[in-house]
Amino acid sequence: MTIVVPKDYHGISALENSKVQCVSHDEAIKEDIRALRIGILNIMPKAETYEYSLLHPLGRSVMQIEPVWIRLKTHKYSSSDQSHLDKLYVPFEEAIDGRDHLDGLIVTGAPVEEIPFEEVVYWEEIKRILKYAHNNIASTLGICWGGLALAKFLGIDKTVYEKKIFGVYQATNLDREHTITGEMDDMFWCAQSRHSGIEDSVLERERDKGNVRLLARAEGAGYVIFESSDSRFLIHLGHPEYEPQRLIDEYNRDVAKGRDDVAPPLNLDLKNPVNMWRSHRTEFFTEWIKYLHESTSY
Repeated sequence: MTIVVPKDYHGISALENSKVQCVSHDEAIKEDIRALRIGILNIMPKAETYEYSLLHPLGRSVMQIEPVWIRLKTHKYSSSDQSHLDKLYVPFEEAIDGRDHLDGLIVTGAPVEEIPFEEVVYWEEIKRILKYAHNNIASTLGICWGGLALAKFLGIDKTVYEKKIFGVYQATNLDREHTITGEMDDMFWCAQSRHSGIEDSVLERERDKGNVRLLARAEGAGYVIFESSDSRFLIHLGHPEYEPQRLIDEYNRDVAKGRDDVAPPLNLDLKNPVNMWRSHRTEFFTEWIKYLHESTSY
């Protein structure tokens, strides 16, 4: 349960209060444990405020984790703290340079799911990163838009919905033998917050062609977890890393913008929100990290 972060990292107190041990790079070297280096391509608005959402579940595993925060050269990060980005984030080329490699990669969500991929300003850079990751990194996890981006790279395009899929949905575990999802509950809850997704019929056709494995489906949200047939890309279209307040904040943001296509989050009481998906989040990330360790041990 150890995360390797700089001594002055702004989120240490929050992580340690959540029972995640934080050590500096110098302290990690003294422990003589090879930490798993996980690249995190964080494209979320206000990037620095989202970091805890991933560091917490990553830090709950039994492995020592060294997050490598990656920034895109072609993205402005206009809502984020530029001094924080300059201090902590590195270009992808720097993250993979030298003798150290990335054991895993996470591509986060981004507020561009209603825009065609080809019109997203940083799409070409994302494609170059995903090409490298597919050939050189044991597993890349895509969350929400990040998952849709992985699917697009595989030739599977998204559909933009008239109404946002928003709230907490109950999903069915479709593969009890799978390395990562096999030990999750037969039914589990997960947060969803997206204006687009992939039609069931499209994914079922790709499954029948042997291109993907379908791992979980939720009524009203479709297939929410699936992977490429070579297991290199793992796609979760939900937000298992979210806390309930994040959904409330997004709803209030959309209301303030005057959007009429966003209803209150399903199965979440705005005045008394309850997290029903924490165990799913922990199990999902723990098993993914275990898979990385087993795939990259030497």
